[in-house]
Amino acid sequence: MYAAATESLIKQASEIKEEELQRFCGRIFKLLHTKDVSGDTVDSLQRLNLIVSATKYARELPSDLVRKLQTVLRSSSCPEQLQVLSSSIVRESSPPSVHSLCSDPSHDSRTFSHVASVVLTQVSHMLLESRLSDGQIPRHALPVLSKMSTVYPEILTDDEVNLVSRKLVDWLRYASMQQGASMSSGGFFSGPRTRQVGLISVSLHQPAPLTEVDGVVTGDFFTVLCLGQSYTEDQWMNMYTFSMIKSWLLTYDTDGTTNTEPDDRSEVDSSVMSMVSATSSSSRLLPPKERLREKAFEYCQRLIEQSDRKALKKTDTELQKACIVESVSVMDIICGEDPSYVYRAFPCIKALYGRLNGDLAYARALLPIAQFYLNHSEIAAVDSEAVFCQLFSHCPAEQFNEPMLAFEFVQFCLLNASVLQDRVTNYRQSFPNLLKFLAWNSSGLIAEFVELLPSLIAPDTAIELLHTILDLPCLAAALDLQQRSACYQASDRTAWDQQGAKVAACLDAFRQPSYRGLFLYILRPEAGTGDTIDRLKMLHEILADMAESPRVVRCAQVVPVLLHVYFNTVTQVRATNERSGHLIAPTNIFSILHVYMIFTVIIYDCRVFSTHLQALCKLHPPLIVDQSREILELASSPANIYSKEDFYTHVVWVIGEYLSVSYDPRCTVERITSFFESLEAVLFEITQVRQSASPPSFSPRLITVLMTTLAKLATRSQDLIPRVSLCLSKMRTFACSAIVMTCYSEEDTEEIITRAHELINLLKLPNVAQFVLAPSAGGDGPRWHRDTNASLPQGMRAVSGLLHRHSSSLPT
Repeated sequence: MYAAATESLIKQASEIKEEELQRFCGRIFKLLHTKDVSGDTVDSLQRLNLIVSATKYARELPSDLVRKLQTVLRSSSCPEQLQVLSSSIVRESSPPSVHSLCSDPSHDSRTFSHVASVVLTQVSHMLLESRLSDGQIPRHALPVLSKMSTVYPEILTDDEVNLVSRKLVDWLRYASMQQGASMSSGGFFSGPRTRQVGLISVSLHQPAPLTEVDGVVTGDFFTVLCLGQSYTEDQWMNMYTFSMIKSWLLTYDTDGTTNTEPDDRSEVDSSVMSMVSATSSSSRLLPPKERLREKAFEYCQRLIEQSDRKALKKTDTELQKACIVESVSVMDIICGEDPSYVYRAFPCIKALYGRLNGDLAYARALLPIAQFYLNHSEIAAVDSEAVFCQLFSHCPAEQFNEPMLAFEFVQFCLLNASVLQDRVTNYRQSFPNLLKFLAWNSSGLIAEFVELLPSLIAPDTAIELLHTILDLPCLAAALDLQQRSACYQASDRTAWDQQGAKVAACLDAFRQPSYRGLFLYILRPEAGTGDTIDRLKMLHEILADMAESPRVVRCAQVVPVLLHVYFNTVTQVRATNERSGHLIAPTNIFSILHVYMIFTVIIYDCRVFSTHLQALCKLHPPLIVDQSREILELASSPANIYSKEDFYTHVVWVIGEYLSVSYDPRCTVERITSFFESLEAVLFEITQVRQSASPPSFSPRLITVLMTTLAKLATRSQDLIPRVSLCLSKMRTFACSAIVMTCYSEEDTEEIITRAHELINLLKLPNVAQFVLAPSAGGDGPRWHRDTNASLPQGMRAVSGLLHRHSSSLPT
């Protein structure tokens, strides 16, 4: 009885009249526009689904209803029941526009699955089964299929993947060799067209042959570089297939996954595999996806051959460049999936590189070639050093001002950073060239260089890299002058404004032989080529007039970001490799700020140095002794307080913390006394109370840090304790002076007085003071805070008790 009722419903649905169906569709259209989804809406959609499913042929629904169902289908906010019904109805009705369904693909997995089911159904009708009602449909369906399968590979079964692969082989390899019939629109060209050849009139109704980019008639199979006035449908499919073959190969390899294991296959004798793959007879016996790989490889070889022809039009030359890039990339993928192709590909790639090498117009095409060498040169036992030497030395130096090349070049380095570090010897040496891309395109490449910079840091070039980062604004100015120098005319100077006159003066300096060495250094292609670090201050003075250039200003804003990345990387490398002996030490970090006072944004740079100085010294305490001369020079000058107080304060702190024999046996009494005397003189000078003295422009924090550091140094050379006690005893007078109280708050002055009082009392017990102010290197370890016999809190309580008994007020 149930079967009979079902059969009756199906019969009614299949026999519904067209007029009744249109009225019913109009009713559903109105129901779908209501805010609330009622049971009537669901029932009506279920009935419509039965109607379109029960008919042998596709029922054509009103276009406005189809668009509304597609909207429901793509909306993640709609109830899933409505999406399921809409998906089923659209699948069974006449094919909708797959472009409209995929115009805004949702990231919601549920919605995406419903949309994908509709698209695949339509594509299977139009593409897989070749039931074509309109010649334009499959051309539009193919990129949609590619897009859907790339995002969600599981939507195709293995059988469907094989079926598509067979179709792609046919379109890629067996397109027709005649031009398509041109579409006439009437008017002057509506009649029969003829061409006069001598005394004979030749009709142009016959299909014309395709030509190469140089005008020669095409003799081999059709590719995207075959030209004609119009194209047949299979030729269009050939072009669409080539445009999607790269993503298809990456999505569906031989095993149906995106990852293969070529190591096992590479053990097979390569020459035998190449012979098997190369023969056309065995090619036809290959599985569909492997045959597609074979035909795609042949197609790419043909394109590379065609790219050697002299194009008659500039647009065709650009098309040749694009085809080279895409062909080499596809061959790279094929060789990665099947190493037997490497031996067939390298002769072609070598010849291509020999042809393009040195031609700046094809610089972008060198990147996929370099990628191919990087991936496969070891398998083929091919030396790739010359390729990368050319790539890293010439491209950035000569085409730094090409934005697209700059982006693609940096992306290439990012993608292969770990391999380049291990296998390309001049990669890390080429950072002066790579940073030219950033200097010229700083706003567009900062994120990429933040990620790339750690791979460029090496022990032997770390210092030079640090200087180059700081010199980035200077590099931008030098590159600007290099570009202007080619077209600069001295006669134009009279027409320039004030800023232009400054640039002209810099251009004159750029051309002077006496400064040539400086500019050659700043524009050097690789690390270690020349050393004019002592004369950089002169170069900065020469380029000072360009400090307001927009490009220079943008570079100055980038420098602090890169410095943070640099120092974070250095400290991480130190922490990781502390026992390996390969530690990176920016040994002249304290002299750097003297060099870069003029040209860079010194305020921000000092903040960056201040942030990372403590971590660097903690990882490498001998740095204080190694650079004692530079540190003394910086710390003994009160002028540095006013120009870079934050950095100066950190320097003073690390002196007190790490200038100790417990960190470095070279910390002799003489060295400690030398540092003490320099800081004592600075503290005395800045705390003098005179009527003519100006109000202090430094923070109270600097005073307390100086006092504490002097006390720490005195505990390590106890002959200095009377001197520091005398110095500390004068702090009350300084803090209570009228000129100081007008600048500092009551809390600030109280902090200075309290710190001086505590230090004086502590120094009365030198051994205890040494324990408190200069604990051993392991003082921050857990034992000091957990061991009841050696804990720091217990020691502090004992000291507090002693100081309480011997406390006295500060003398005035």
